[in-house]
Amino acid sequence: MTLQGKQISVIGAGIGGLAVARALALRGADVTVLEQAAKIAEIGAGLQISPNGFAVLRALGLAEALGADAVQGKAVSLRDYRKGEVLRLDLTRLDNHDYYFVHRADLIDVLAEGAREAGCKIRLLQKIDTVEPGRRSGDRPCVTLASGACVEADLIVGADGLHSRVRQVLNGTPAPFFTGQTAWRAVIPNRSNRGPEVQVHMGPRRHVVSYPLRSGELLNVVAVQERAAWAAESWSQEDDPANMRATFADFGPDVRSMLADVEKVHFWGLFRHPVAQTWHGGRTVLLGDAAHPTLPFLAQGASMALEDSWVLADALSETDDTDQALQAYQKRREARVRRVVTAATGNARKYHLSFPPFRWAAHLALKTGGTLAPVRMMQQFNWLYNHDVTRKL
Repeated sequence: MTLQGKQISVIGAGIGGLAVARALALRGADVTVLEQAAKIAEIGAGLQISPNGFAVLRALGLAEALGADAVQGKAVSLRDYRKGEVLRLDLTRLDNHDYYFVHRADLIDVLAEGAREAGCKIRLLQKIDTVEPGRRSGDRPCVTLASGACVEADLIVGADGLHSRVRQVLNGTPAPFFTGQTAWRAVIPNRSNRGPEVQVHMGPRRHVVSYPLRSGELLNVVAVQERAAWAAESWSQEDDPANMRATFADFGPDVRSMLADVEKVHFWGLFRHPVAQTWHGGRTVLLGDAAHPTLPFLAQGASMALEDSWVLADALSETDDTDQALQAYQKRREARVRRVVTAATGNARKYHLSFPPFRWAAHLALKTGGTLAPVRMMQQFNWLYNHDVTRKL
């Protein structure tokens, strides 16, 4: 079954919005992406695409294009902030070794080109004023733009991120709460010639994650600190690199050397947002962060948006009943994303152990497990990485 003739408007030209646009267009839908920015661009930063997310890129026919500059990950190295490696997880032991480190801008470029190639229209400078779901059976939803124009469609997909207008319409505006954690992120030259691995340096109430990008030429660095002072939830806010360096001054020389190379750094607060109770209504539907924002401690934000994109397009192509399709989409996705959100939240506690005896015991347990049962250590991620939404059950 195809979506031939269905008019679908996607709000947001991010990872989820562009991926679902291509997925829907390949099934015959007439897709328009509405993006408020003047151009499709991402603030420079890295992300990890695990095998479950890469399976979607492959199914969309974009794996080869993305792989040109991406770095295929070989390992995850968990390290004490002063004493060196605690546990090495060998990513080549995964059943599916498609684990990549990607510059976010490169992924956006590949997805945007893929959407256009599939016939999608991408309209820039489209600031959304209101979203009006269909109120009665058969009513078409409408997006009203700041210009006053009304864009009607058979379906509106809200891929408009953390502060989604579509989520507000369907769920109201629940107040997120500050987690007591703030983060810095920066991209620096890979002067140390870091190989294809993630390093996580774990310290008291702080940790630093780093991995290579763009064929190993760059390093992506994300540093997290627990603190009482509130910070804005904005990826565009900048900070003085000296503040970042001072916060991690007691970490080992490898971390201090990385941070010495930071010339420009962004800084934001980490907030917990509940998973939306209502994902769809009146022929409008949520996708990605608009439905289920997650903290970054499991590196699954992009992969969950990619999974959503495939499942939504698949559900819509299996029936002519849009409401039934949207119900099936939420049913297939909700339990999984809730588990991911919970797991990501738990990882922060593991990284930030502050009482020395507890930290020593936890690190010893990790080291022992990695030495005696390395395969079992990797199998704990099977539920996450072996899940392939593109595979027919």
